[in-house]
Amino acid sequence: MTTRISHQPEIQQFFRQAAGLDNAGGNPRNKEIVLRILKETARIIEDLQITDDEFWAGVSYLNRLGGSNEAGLLVAGLGVEHFIDLLADARDEASGVSGGTPRTIEGPLYVAGAPLSEGEARMDDGSEDGVATVMFLEGRVLDLQGNPIAGATVDLWQADTKGNYSYFDKSQSDFNLRRRILTDAEGRYRARSIVPSGYGCDPAGPTQACLDQLGRHGQRPAHVHFFISAPGFEHLTTQINLSNDDHLWDDFAYATRDGLIGEIRFTEDPAQSAKRNVEGRFAEMSFDFQLRPARSEQATQRSQRPRALQA
Repeated sequence: MTTRISHQPEIQQFFRQAAGLDNAGGNPRNKEIVLRILKETARIIEDLQITDDEFWAGVSYLNRLGGSNEAGLLVAGLGVEHFIDLLADARDEASGVSGGTPRTIEGPLYVAGAPLSEGEARMDDGSEDGVATVMFLEGRVLDLQGNPIAGATVDLWQADTKGNYSYFDKSQSDFNLRRRILTDAEGRYRARSIVPSGYGCDPAGPTQACLDQLGRHGQRPAHVHFFISAPGFEHLTTQINLSNDDHLWDDFAYATRDGLIGEIRFTEDPAQSAKRNVEGRFAEMSFDFQLRPARSEQATQRSQRPRALQA
């Protein structure tokens, strides 16, 4: 017979004490959250009959996860970050808000402070010339009526041909493949970059270790991340997944959504390459973004989640 005690009044009071609810100090909101975590943890231990070995293996895993700085990766891989987007979508629908480019996950690899330019930018530092395929990316930032938004900030970042990101990959130069572009009078942005590679979790890392236990892979399709912002409009966090990737609809982080597929076109015509001032094969991709009007000043700002800061 399974012993269940978590519902008993004295145990419930014990959890309230542990969460600090019997004293005036601390943060009331955080107390409420910790109390819920304690109660749900107790229920899991009881309902699933968690053994001591399983419990302490879980504690050890959390230590490993934090030591590897992969918590942000794991919440994406387990679909929690996608759920937060779905919840925001549901709240919008309940409030009668619709339209605009869909949101999707940010992921853990943004770095603040990328170089800012007007209208257009080259994103890569040239270190993969002759290896990478040059990609020309352009589009417009529009309002819901299709009018251009001049001066919008298009903050974009992507991986290199090995699936690595600058700052986290110390072999890359600072802000390689990271730029901020202000749209021109027509709401247009242009970027010369390279075709990014998809990538997978570190096979020796704790995120992949968890996925292995679930019988899942840790692969992501090639993609480009975006923050789009402009005064008076809702901040948009999204990413464009490249149409030619085998993992397009099999993204371990669940970031692929209808309306967020970038149709990439490859050209091998020497005359076209000459016009673009490149050698050999190159790629083109166009993507327009539509922003919704902001209902509050807070809606114009991105979330305050902790992010990497360039030293």
